Amino acid sequence: MTEEKSRDAIVIGAGIVGICTALALREKGFAVTVLDRLGPAEATSHGNAGVVSPWSCVPQSMPGLWKSVPKWLLDPAGPLTVRWSYMPRMLPWLGKFLGAGAPGRLPAIADAMLAVNRPSLDLYHQLLAGSGDEALVKDCYYLHVSRHDGGADPNDLAWRLRRERGVPFEALSGDQVREIEPALSPDIKSAIMIRQQGRTLNPGRLGKVLAAKAQAMGVRFPLAEVRGIVPLPDGGYRIDIEGGSHAAGTVVLAAGAWSARLLGPLGVRVPLEAERGYHLIFKDPGITLTHSIMDADNKFVTSSMEMGVRSAGTAEFAGIDAAPDYRRAQVFVGHSKSLLPALNTEETVEWMGRRPSPPDSVPYIGEVPGYPRLFHGFGHGHLGLTGAPMTGRMVAALATEEPLNIDMKPYRLDRFGG
Repeated sequence: MTEEKSRDAIVIGAGIVGICTALALREKGFAVTVLDRLGPAEATSHGNAGVVSPWSCVPQSMPGLWKSVPKWLLDPAGPLTVRWSYMPRMLPWLGKFLGAGAPGRLPAIADAMLAVNRPSLDLYHQLLAGSGDEALVKDCYYLHVSRHDGGADPNDLAWRLRRERGVPFEALSGDQVREIEPALSPDIKSAIMIRQQGRTLNPGRLGKVLAAKAQAMGVRFPLAEVRGIVPLPDGGYRIDIEGGSHAAGTVVLAAGAWSARLLGPLGVRVPLEAERGYHLIFKDPGITLTHSIMDADNKFVTSSMEMGVRSAGTAEFAGIDAAPDYRRAQVFVGHSKSLLPALNTEETVEWMGRRPSPPDSVPYIGEVPGYPRLFHGFGHGHLGLTGAPMTGRMVAALATEEPLNIDMKPYRLDRFGG
């Protein structure tokens, strides 16, 4: 493989992880092309809750979670739904998910999550510096609120995991949290406030601003639907697209929930579910929130954005191709009104996206075993926005064989065996 070819890089996926990876590779001197059938940040990266959470270190699978699942599944407004026709296909992933919640596994998982997420807020401020859009990411608090006394309990296992890792948080009463966010319901009785957090006023526009920065640096974003990754005899890869192909010495797979499909023909099997999440925008909300709010009772997040107040969350397992069920988005009308009584819920916009979720909440970052210079950065679940900047830096360091002061074993594709 020629030196020139080895410095050509293709990133598959124009979501926030792919965009941040393209920026990091370009800064290392690579000629970068990003391939996606959609424009930058127009799929899953468009519709999240906007939380930039440097202290995220608690996985989705926790001890005892299974006890709540039947209640959630029977509640049409609950945080979890599974289309029963899909259940047999997700059972292998589900078994690994429940196993990841074993108490002995939690500390290592929490450490691996924190290593990716901790630098996020500082890195976003650096990436936006000089763009004119610095205000797209704001410093804030993350308020976990509950309608029960002690409902947000700092002695719970999840909060102990955070405390052990230095997360700056404190318990508040309902009155104290309403001093911070007056629009909160008088029914809120307790809260926990995490400091040193961030939020974006528009996740989709954040991705587009960073993509424009990358383009100004020479990164190309042609629209192309990737059909396959083919190793070349002399090194490097051919990326087959509809109607043609591209070739490069370095390839990064950052296609989110679609990544496992592209690895399958290479004989690489990786547990990954398209955990479908919904959001609802209240276009004329009549209130403004200063911080990100997690409703700990109803398991969703709400925040003020440029387009209104957005409530986002829920988990639906139905496969990557199933049509949206927008009843899941309309659930947020009642939940949001319960949380914010003065919220105007008359005019709404609904949306669904597919989170790429591994069983243990730790993203897949590294080099594909057996495929030199085919790197990967996907599987961030609920934390793609948060983990994107550091993921890009990690992949760029691996691509340039620079030392990383991070143990990469927890992020391996083959960590579940098989």
